[in-house]
Amino acid sequence: MNMLFSLFFSFAKIGCLAFGGGYAALPILERELIEKRNWTTTEELLRYFTIAQITPGVIAVNVSTFIGYKMKGVAGGIAATLGFVLPSVTMTVITASVVKSFSNIPIIQHTFNGIRLAVGALILNTVLKLLGRILKKDGALFQNIIAVLLCAAGFFSSVIWNVNPVFIVLAAGFTGFLLSGKSDKKKSQDDV
Repeated sequence: MNMLFSLFFSFAKIGCLAFGGGYAALPILERELIEKRNWTTTEELLRYFTIAQITPGVIAVNVSTFIGYKMKGVAGGIAATLGFVLPSVTMTVITASVVKSFSNIPIIQHTFNGIRLAVGALILNTVLKLLGRILKKDGALFQNIIAVLLCAAGFFSSVIWNVNPVFIVLAAGFTGFLLSGKSDKKKSQDDV
């Protein structure tokens, strides 16, 4: 029972600080779940993020459900999910009830602009960390170059050519699948 409360309150704390969606929450999740609590590893957290991207729902909520389930089964998944969602639902209800009357006040507009900038910085930080992990990963230089090219192709496809993100994710997944087959064959040949 103590673990369920711990899951709930840990994810409630993360939910209070996680502005800007799943990628902006990644540094907070890393600090709380890996460094402080040692509930998961960086590799495992990145796997959860990958799976959360292709499952319906909000990425950070899905990740909290996965980690809660890992720690304490269905009850842990429910506790972690409720903990993560409750602060944002509460803040949304309170904000929605008062923001309409104050939305024309310049200081409120500046506050929201500042929050948007902070969220952008958190997302950029996450992208740079993920890119750094890809480049530091053991493996051939060819795989690192392909990873960077895939990242650039996905970015330009989205920003310049306005390609639907679903197609970008599918194409990147398919390319990764094809490349992993080649690297597995090469590893088996190297082992012989």
